[in-house]
Amino acid sequence: MSTTGEDVRDYALTLAQVSEQFAWGMPTFRVAGKLFLTLPEGETSMAVRCPIIDRDELVVAEPEKFWIAAHEAGNAWVRVRLEALDDRAELQAIVADSWRQAAPRQLLDDSR
Repeated sequence: MSTTGEDVRDYALTLAQVSEQFAWGMPTFRVAGKLFLTLPEGETSMAVRCPIIDRDELVVAEPEKFWIAAHEAGNAWVRVRLEALDDRAELQAIVADSWRQAAPRQLLDDSR
């Protein structure tokens, strides 16, 4: 299975209060107005929220899948190569985790 930007978009838009906008020359996704995902590099990768300690561990463990863009080094974001994802479940887990980090508490409580 080769994951595409459309796969990311299709899943992201199923999550509560998500909207897609075009900003910085790429598709971006927001939950309740707060950025949680972008599709840079011609939609061959995605940038998602990820706590810095977890992000650094991911990059070391799977550098073929995860990396840090220079301008995001000090922020809690990681890049993910879509072609390196194992399956749809992995894509959904990564996107949902990023969504949860950006979603307002009330929305998280409502989605349980």
